[in-house]
Amino acid sequence: MKQTEIYRNHIEAFLGDWYDRFRDEPQTQLFESMKYSLLAGGKRLRPIFAFEFCRLCCGDWQKATPLAAAVEMVHTYSLIHDDLPSMDNDDFRRGRPTNHKVYGEGTAVLAGDALLTDAFMLAASAELRRPRDMALAIGVLAHNTGSLGMVGGQMLDIDSENRLLSE
Repeated sequence: MKQTEIYRNHIEAFLGDWYDRFRDEPQTQLFESMKYSLLAGGKRLRPIFAFEFCRLCCGDWQKATPLAAAVEMVHTYSLIHDDLPSMDNDDFRRGRPTNHKVYGEGTAVLAGDALLTDAFMLAASAELRRPRDMALAIGVLAHNTGSLGMVGGQMLDIDSENRLLSE
């Protein structure tokens, strides 16, 4: 089996197990909605890159799992929100109805919000060599997710709709 397949299988199992442990909680529909989008497939390039980077730096790639999963959760949150009627209003993602089409707009918003928040909770559980590394890793994730990163990029996308833009 190729290393990328090992990585992909590992992250798929981890993500599935992560939310399975919440199945007895009363907010069942929220967790179902989160899993619907999180486990919808895809190449899992972000976790693969995280695992391989860790391995190349002589680390135990499996210890990068919480951070790799966190990045995938952030990505999934962004897709759920991007598909909403107030954004791109998409009906399908990866050949399946989008989250808001299946669970409703309110649940989709909350699923995205919960994935983003849970990503930071999960990232904070990673076993890094030095405590300072944890703060740096979470800071990088926050910076690249927030107003100067992905969310800021989405705002630029909204601002540029129906406008002729130069390079």
